[in-house]
Amino acid sequence: MKFTIDKNGFYGDFGGAFIPELLQYNCEELQKAFDEYYLTEEFQQEFRSLLKDYVGRPSPLYYAPNLSRRYGAHILLKREDLNHTGAHKINNTIGQALLAKRMGKKKLLAETGAGQHGVATATICALLGLECTVFMGEVDIARQAPNVARMKMLGAEVLAATSGSKTLKDATNEAIRYWINNPETYYLIGSVVGPHPYPAMVAEFQSVISEEIRSQLQEKYQQEMPDYVIACVGGGSNAAGAFYHFLDDDQVQLIAVEAAGKGIDTDETAATIQRGSEGIIHGSRTLLMQDDDGQIIEPYSISAGLDYPGIGPLHAHLHKTGRARFENATDEEALAAAFLLTQTEGIIPALESAHALAALEKMTFKKDDLVVVNLSGRGDKDMATYQQYHQKE
Repeated sequence: MKFTIDKNGFYGDFGGAFIPELLQYNCEELQKAFDEYYLTEEFQQEFRSLLKDYVGRPSPLYYAPNLSRRYGAHILLKREDLNHTGAHKINNTIGQALLAKRMGKKKLLAETGAGQHGVATATICALLGLECTVFMGEVDIARQAPNVARMKMLGAEVLAATSGSKTLKDATNEAIRYWINNPETYYLIGSVVGPHPYPAMVAEFQSVISEEIRSQLQEKYQQEMPDYVIACVGGGSNAAGAFYHFLDDDQVQLIAVEAAGKGIDTDETAATIQRGSEGIIHGSRTLLMQDDDGQIIEPYSISAGLDYPGIGPLHAHLHKTGRARFENATDEEALAAAFLLTQTEGIIPALESAHALAALEKMTFKKDDLVVVNLSGRGDKDMATYQQYHQKE
């Protein structure tokens, strides 16, 4: 594959491990464990068995008849929202937790924005009998209360990040600080961000999404290649998983949709590709929103899972090489797309996934195009926001 990571953890110009010396051993230990266990028959059997019998994979590739009529193409929804815990996040947490178990780790640490990664981490910790601590921004704790309750019910300790914008970036900062002070813990990063080997490892665990898309398209349409794959991008794990097995197939157009917030020309946005520049965030060289002095510009999105000032190094590379096209959707556009899906297909999407759906309004298709939208999560956690929007209307 052209879009692989090199031995130093770089996709082209982006990636690496820019970390304190105290964490170097942890990252090297993790890389060694991944290399040692991931491709073994025992690991793959346990991983695949849990994906099938615990998560409920393969997730359906659903032909959406009403959206298809509206947009004049075959609109197919990859139903990651139907996974156990309600999103794609469980694919990665199972993979990393199985690694942690083999490494002899007893306690897992995670950061979360929308709460889906926190719930998925707490879930697998409950299953495997591991301790779990989750950092979450104070703002996100308030707007994603159902997921906070789920984490606590599953036995996780949820700690509030009260610095900065009190969202995902700050939760990640606090998690890294905790990891430095408690290096015996396993840090289960939830997206394709962070120091090497996390971006490549998370993409690998999430690649089951595109693996299934290929086989499901073959079954339904006698071809493995869609014309488009569309996914929302914050850090970018669901997009990495949906794109993974199509990266070297140039006939497949890859569309990543960022959160524009109140608009890309405002100070309230999380559209890193539009507003960002090269720099280092959370141990990785990538694109991020920063001022002239290199200080992080606080992001904003109605969606807690996309409210991040950077992007995974794979996606920065896909942008720079032109392999993927990066679009964006505002809060209003995402909300409109969410209500459209709900009222035409009877599916309530996560606000994150709604950003991907919003891109359909801005595109023109041919009638035979196969358009796969990765429906990365379900909207239970966002009901308070949806109700608030209805009340405003």
